[in-house]
Amino acid sequence: MNTVSSSTTVRGYGADRQWLAKLDLKLVPTGAKTYLKQLAFIGPLRIQRPFYPEGGVCHLYVLHPPGGLVSGDRLNINVHGAADSQTLLTTPSAGKVYGRDSDGVVQGQSVHVTLADNAECEWLPQETIVYSDANAVLDTTIELESGARFIGWDLVCLGRPASDARFAKGTLSQRIRLLRDGRLLFNEHLQLIADSSLHHSRVGLHNQSVFGTLVAYGTDFNPELIMTLRAELACPAFTVTLRMGVLLVRYLGEDMNECRAGMWRAWALIRLPLLGRPACTPRIWLT
Repeated sequence: MNTVSSSTTVRGYGADRQWLAKLDLKLVPTGAKTYLKQLAFIGPLRIQRPFYPEGGVCHLYVLHPPGGLVSGDRLNINVHGAADSQTLLTTPSAGKVYGRDSDGVVQGQSVHVTLADNAECEWLPQETIVYSDANAVLDTTIELESGARFIGWDLVCLGRPASDARFAKGTLSQRIRLLRDGRLLFNEHLQLIADSSLHHSRVGLHNQSVFGTLVAYGTDFNPELIMTLRAELACPAFTVTLRMGVLLVRYLGEDMNECRAGMWRAWALIRLPLLGRPACTPRIWLT
């Protein structure tokens, strides 16, 4: 008969546990439309077929069938827009980062967008929910050549505040970078430990559970647009700033519905002066 010592520690799948998934997309304009010319994937990352609800702009839905990240899961999404391409990418639902295993193995997602001259890209995923005791890494890098235009966001909910399930344990590393012609214009790195001074402080998250950052770049934004954004997003949870040509809309509060609605409104206001097109809401957002 086999026996197990009471001192034996029950562990997860090991500190070297990994489940990697990768998605590489290349968008190229042909005639009046942008087409997905190259697609490569490893693991559970896919896209739905391209949509063209507004003519030539290629709308893509990025799919992660498991629906959430456990310890060892690493998603890598690479998007390359050739010169003059026009692309909008979103996700069909919120992403989830679950609690880590007994080894505390990192789990997360890396997004890398590169745009050639005069290319346009909108990276508009739905929010990421970071569960308590997660060990999450969220990394977004945007590299633009001269003349390229970008608008995108990263929306995060710590825990599930509506269910009173707070982010009481765990860590989150979030980084957003934007470069033009190799020059770093925006670099923000959050290193958050649950229940830390940064989590509670007024100069940190001030005990709030929901935060989001919209980043837009590629034109000389009119001061009137900044005034309009501030008037439309008059809630104290929102701020609007413009520095070194990078337009930022931020949210810090407790309500993801409020955050999402405000970011949708900001995107609609920014899209016309930046890309020359009115907002075309992806159908998946309304289902």
